[in-house]
Amino acid sequence: MKDLLKLLDLSKEEILQILNVADQMKYNQQHGLTHNYLQGKTLAMIFEKNSTRTRVSFETGMFQLGGHALFLSNKESQMGRGEPIEDTARVLSRYCDGIMIRTYSQEEVEKLAQYADIPVINGLTDFAHPCQVLADLMTVREHQSKLEGLKMCFIGDGNNMVNSLIVGGLKVGMEVSVACPEGYDPHPDVLAFAQSAPYAGKFRLVRTPLEAAQGADVVFTDVWASMGQEEEAAQRRAAFAGYQVNEELMKAANPGCMVQHCLPAHRGEEITAEVFEAHAGEIFDEAENRLHAQKAVLYLLMGGEQ
Repeated sequence: MKDLLKLLDLSKEEILQILNVADQMKYNQQHGLTHNYLQGKTLAMIFEKNSTRTRVSFETGMFQLGGHALFLSNKESQMGRGEPIEDTARVLSRYCDGIMIRTYSQEEVEKLAQYADIPVINGLTDFAHPCQVLADLMTVREHQSKLEGLKMCFIGDGNNMVNSLIVGGLKVGMEVSVACPEGYDPHPDVLAFAQSAPYAGKFRLVRTPLEAAQGADVVFTDVWASMGQEEEAAQRRAAFAGYQVNEELMKAANPGCMVQHCLPAHRGEEITAEVFEAHAGEIFDEAENRLHAQKAVLYLLMGGEQ
């Protein structure tokens, strides 16, 4: 693994390796064990999209591993004034040991990795959110003691989250069921992957949330209007009416079913306040695990040694 651009690029073994290292990172922190695996190393963090969890977890993770993180927004870099991404990649490769980028276009991330001589990590694009889904899988395994054979359900928009959840879930042996309104399906490349061997029969795309949730071990959802879609908010509220994680939907799932939300959550829209609070422990474990999963990625990509 040279970069983390999207989960489509990773094998099952690579995903599980990241999760295993993440578990060790969490254990180390809980037991007061500190290791300067990335002593003297620097991560450049490019933010074209704002963030709370991504910035804080990456910056904290680098600090805890003994390294340093640099925050670069459009206002604070020449990218905001039109410098080509390939030039930014080549310059940062001379200064830093890794790049994390949170932006809109997947193509921009791929080009950054093409021209960089150091590892590139996708902190989020409109197509994929691999770091979040690694934390999600870590959390599910933590609570359910396994991934293989579980059923994952997603209710809502076919956005970057569901694109990565479908790929990650299928690759680690889960069954995946998704309920989206017509016109809001996951990306065609992801659907082609999900319908290919050996995953055929393990994936379903349906229009009815209750059908998708039937027999689920974990239910995922996300906001109806993601960052950059604010102008579509009213249209999306109408389209997603009924695509809510509520008590009725949870009754269709298996007893003990988890709920996961990548946050921020809009209580009363994609999830009720009652269901959110009933599963807040799992949801905030998921948020915490961003730190541990990303520390594992940083360690594996940036050359840490045990």
